Amino acid sequence: MMTIQLTNTDFLPSETSDFEPPVVSIADCMRLRQYPLSDELTDELDRAIVVGQEHIPNDVVTMHARCAYIDERTGMRREIELVYPDEADPGQGKISVLTPVGSALLGLRVGQEIPWAFPDGSVHRLKVASVTQKTP
Repeated sequence: MMTIQLTNTDFLPSETSDFEPPVVSIADCMRLRQYPLSDELTDELDRAIVVGQEHIPNDVVTMHARCAYIDERTGMRREIELVYPDEADPGQGKISVLTPVGSALLGLRVGQEIPWAFPDGSVHRLKVASVTQKTP
């Protein structure tokens, strides 16, 4: 049984805090739970603040948002759109939420950083530089 935690926006993580729970919409959380998830993404969804879409600030990385992030280990800056696996097209910058980078960025706010283990065993620290929400 899935537990959904509803909360007031007063409890959303600040834009500069590290290791705060990610913020995820109810609809995205429910859809993501239908996929086979990595242990890391499962853990992130388990600790997420789950709210209605209308309560998610514009500076949070959500599904279909464009975001720029900096890999602080390599200094590389990259802009991506976070998408579901069937929508992924790396050549167009559409990165699946099931990839290590996608899982790491989901629910973070501009200015937040997260250490994330990659398949090669390395740990990268990713920092969200900007977020642009897709307009309906």
